[in-house]
Amino acid sequence: MANKIKYGLKNVYAAVQTYSSGSYTYATPVAIPGAVSMSLSAQGENTPFYADDTVYYRTVANQGYSGDLDIALIPEWFRTTILKETEDNNHVLMEKSTDIEPVYFALLFEFDGDDKAVRHVIYNCTVARPSLESQTKEASISPGTEKLTLTADPREDGLVKCRTGESTTTTAYNNWYSSVYEPVTGTVSQTPSG
Repeated sequence: MANKIKYGLKNVYAAVQTYSSGSYTYATPVAIPGAVSMSLSAQGENTPFYADDTVYYRTVANQGYSGDLDIALIPEWFRTTILKETEDNNHVLMEKSTDIEPVYFALLFEFDGDDKAVRHVIYNCTVARPSLESQTKEASISPGTEKLTLTADPREDGLVKCRTGESTTTTAYNNWYSSVYEPVTGTVSQTPSG
């Protein structure tokens, strides 16, 4: 059976990306708890070329994604590893304007479905510094969120994202959060999940 609907957002993870000598490697994915919402817009242009009084040819450019991930609170490991905040001798986190080189990472997450959750990984992500926001407490407490503004550019090899499908192998599906998935080409030797 295939999903007819999708809903929810859960199991958000990030894995630091390293690029060297033409190949990409990833650290073990680490959970980002408290996912509230995510909205990533496709980037790129769809440009028509007109000839003979019609659209003669169309170019489509995939420039990745950009948008926001709202979470309850940004975990401290994400602040020190991805946002490059550092600790002083009193374990106070510092943000410095001199740390301008971004840390690249893969973002893993899933959307629930009526049959099975669809798991995603977006590669080559960077994130902007989050804004500082909060509001006064009133008669009842309304939890606030923190927003991460993400950009995912295509990797040098053109890879942007992967997602599980109806015929994804059980092994690939079950190991999704153990390590960052890299596409495998050739003959499929594993039994598809049912």
